Amino acid sequence: MKDMIWLLRRTIRSMLRGYKSLLVFLITPVIGIVLAFLIIGGSANPSPLNVGVVNLDAGEPVSDGVLAYLEDIEPMEIATLPSIGEAEKVVLSGELDVAITIPEGYAQALIEGRADARAELMALEGSEVAFYVELMLNRYVENVSALAAATSGDVSGFEERYAQLVAAEFGLRKETAEDLSAGRDMTNRSIGYLVIVMMFSAVSLSTHMIKERENRTYYRLLAAPSSSRAYVASNVAANVLLLMLQVAVVLTVMTVGFGIRPGAPLWSIALALVLFAWVAVGLSLVIVAFSRNAISANALQNLLIIPTCLIAGCMFPVEAMPTPLRAIAEFLPQRWLLEGIDGLQSGAPAATLVLNGLTLAAFALTFCLVAAYKFGRNRDTRTFI
Repeated sequence: MKDMIWLLRRTIRSMLRGYKSLLVFLITPVIGIVLAFLIIGGSANPSPLNVGVVNLDAGEPVSDGVLAYLEDIEPMEIATLPSIGEAEKVVLSGELDVAITIPEGYAQALIEGRADARAELMALEGSEVAFYVELMLNRYVENVSALAAATSGDVSGFEERYAQLVAAEFGLRKETAEDLSAGRDMTNRSIGYLVIVMMFSAVSLSTHMIKERENRTYYRLLAAPSSSRAYVASNVAANVLLLMLQVAVVLTVMTVGFGIRPGAPLWSIALALVLFAWVAVGLSLVIVAFSRNAISANALQNLLIIPTCLIAGCMFPVEAMPTPLRAIAEFLPQRWLLEGIDGLQSGAPAATLVLNGLTLAAFALTFCLVAAYKFGRNRDTRTFI
């Protein structure tokens, strides 16, 4: 046991080789949080819609009511413009998203139900804001048209009812629901980047065994009263401990540093990530077992980790991929981890989440058994076991 502890301490020290290696090891996964925060955090707080209005029918209650109606819609910011030429200028310059021109006689045309009762919208081609503003404006026009139809074109009767409608107070209770989707999306993307870093870190730490075998340190250690199994076990334990440290740092920075709310109990997410750490270590042992040197191990990790992480949805939502690739993703441990965390956020039944955990454990056990078998069958004198 003392030999095991000594090997564990020595392995951790040699893996990190100073505080710079430790900083790189811990800071690298935090970069994923920063990326997720910049990409998703900005879209979570959309900027207001800048709308300009040129009212050539000013003084008419219906035409003036367009401004009052739009001002009550969030997140629109309304600016009054003096002329159509000014509206074109500010739209082309990008100062306004869209400009509305209310023509002269607009209110009278609405009251009389004429087809030419139409406000003009001015926006850059392909503007989504213009579509949204037009949708809101059509609702106002439909309400006014219905009121005009009820008064059969009687101007005085329409104005009286319109004034009553504007002055009426409706019993409405407004409750704002907190949007948790942005926090969940940032959590999923951060964990996706963390998964990639964990897998590369696990292989990098495990290839430390190959490097020590190449520089003959491994044989000098075995000359002491230490077994090869204790050496491999100490490397595995050190690998898992360092990956757990990565998980702790990332979750702390994500929740405390950036204030991201994951939408699920933090301990359950940490437990799932620790379980995946064993999967990453098991895969790293497989890569080491099938590699004769550090160069081949690096090539093999690039061949396995990058494509599988892409297919599993670590970098972007798996729903964006074709159906055949989504079917392949179901056979990858990264996908089972991300689905489990998504289930935690959605409040899925415990039985479903247990299945995800058992599947991850099965992946870890399978990788370890394959690595142990390969180590045991390797007849090269440089083998570990």
